[in-house]
Amino acid sequence: MNATHECIDVCNSLLKGELSAIETYNQALEKFEGETERTALRAIAGDHEKSASRLREHLSDMGAEAATDSGAWGSFAKAVEGTAKLLGESPALAALQQGEEHGVNEYEEALSNPDVMDEIKAVIRQELLPPLSGHIAALERLRAR
Repeated sequence: MNATHECIDVCNSLLKGELSAIETYNQALEKFEGETERTALRAIAGDHEKSASRLREHLSDMGAEAATDSGAWGSFAKAVEGTAKLLGESPALAALQQGEEHGVNEYEEALSNPDVMDEIKAVIRQELLPPLSGHIAALERLRAR
């Protein structure tokens, strides 16, 4: 693999987003009592864990060190989710949905970046991006309950 610094930076940024999502979903799980919500949120968190693992693999294959924390985006996401938790379940679900939509935008930006390797773009298209639309739909269903 012929990785550029830009490609490594993009992958680490995507990884930080996935780590942030995992942290935020784990925090949100503390808020929800209903088994339907908890099951859905656990499944979504699991998808983000798989995506984080896949990004770590790519970074390792490129000989790069993978990010180990969510950084500034994680702090912001946790603050938003913490505020939503104080206000109730519906705002918490709305905050989670906004996070998923942000993730879609991040992956789409990576796909349009000429410095991101084709192999990684294929994984984004086939494995990392598709679950996010399912996450958004699941959160919308939970909000409608």
